[in-house]
Amino acid sequence: MASTPYGLRDVKITPITTTAGVGAYGTMIDLPNAQTFSFSESEDYSELRGDDKVAAKRGNGPTVEWTLENGGISLEAYAAINGGTLTVSGTGATTKKTYKKKATDARPYFYVEGQAISESGGDFHAIVYKCIADGSLEGELKDSEFWISKADGTGIGNTAGDLYDFVENATKTDIVVPTGTP
Repeated sequence: MASTPYGLRDVKITPITTTAGVGAYGTMIDLPNAQTFSFSESEDYSELRGDDKVAAKRGNGPTVEWTLENGGISLEAYAAINGGTLTVSGTGATTKKTYKKKATDARPYFYVEGQAISESGGDFHAIVYKCIADGSLEGELKDSEFWISKADGTGIGNTAGDLYDFVENATKTDIVVPTGTP
């Protein structure tokens, strides 16, 4: 029996919708051919200075800078990350999807969870609770090349104050639809 190599196996995003001021999770969307889910925590600090020295430092709250990169394009995932409108017409072989972004469309919040398989048969999940693509969204069409999509942004705390989780499972566990209040 061949073993599964260690590494990123899946990334799913879940849109966060708000109706009458109440947040809810939408339908979970697979990020096709996930290649990268990277993140780094950072925090800006303010200094209290006096008597020609630093007397104290105070953090302004942590955030998570993240990057998603995948091969191919999912217009559903693109709309969930970038806002805009996705329309579908036709059925079967005549199905047509059209993504449209207007200058007035704001980028929405979403939840992201990535899964990496471990060498021991378990897995590792990285979850960022409330993301916004406040960086760049990129894609490139080239001759004899696959489409590679990339998005950068920031994760902020959800209403419960959760910023991110790392979860290590002894046995591989699928990504499931998030619950609770975003």
